[in-house]
Amino acid sequence: MFELSDDHIISLFLVMGLLIVTKVRDMLDNGGILAALTVGLTVSLAGHWTWLVVLMGFLIIGSSATRWRYEEKLAISLAEANEGLRGWRNVLANGAAPMLVSIINWQYPESSWDYLALSSCVAVACSDTLASEIGSLDTRTRSIINLQAVPQGTNGGMSPTGTVAAVFGALSIAVLAAILPVDGGFDTSLPIFICLVSAIGWFGCQIDSLLGAVLENQGHIGKHAVNLLATFSGAVLAVIVNYQFL
Repeated sequence: MFELSDDHIISLFLVMGLLIVTKVRDMLDNGGILAALTVGLTVSLAGHWTWLVVLMGFLIIGSSATRWRYEEKLAISLAEANEGLRGWRNVLANGAAPMLVSIINWQYPESSWDYLALSSCVAVACSDTLASEIGSLDTRTRSIINLQAVPQGTNGGMSPTGTVAAVFGALSIAVLAAILPVDGGFDTSLPIFICLVSAIGWFGCQIDSLLGAVLENQGHIGKHAVNLLATFSGAVLAVIVNYQFL
């Protein structure tokens, strides 16, 4: 008979807390809440409750960035629709990679790269969200492809403010992931872990911009597909770094 461990009970309380916070603060619509429930349960039960805390950190930071100077972004048609309320597509675009990492960890608990991969793909999501939400108000935007000036908010555009915001987003998740009491976590020093997750998060954000410039602007894929591929790139990069350099 299956028995709930202390970690499982903590996970369930965290998921309930997540749903309450997202509803009270109007972070997600009903579809987004259902997707968040799926992602939260999978990540916390197949992975660990601390993994869900990393994701919750991204949700809070990202939601705050979305609401930052929202009226100004709305005036230039660069604000998220529905007053920043995000739906299930957005949740899964950023949560599918952490879910997959958690499921693999559940099947192969001896993996040495799981927490690094989880933290890295969330860092990519946070880095990209802050770059988009904060950098969109910077008129000094240039294409990541040819560095020519482009309108602010252009897919594949990069700006000084957005670049700094991207670094801060990745670093925030890296620090949060590093200080959590993960049982059997990444086996290396704290500064190295923070540097790796920050670097992968920021680099994944650039991959997102490249995909946006090359594929999204041409109508081949949509915004959520770009986010999905970028977050998965964070997990892949983490596995490569783990096996090739650590």
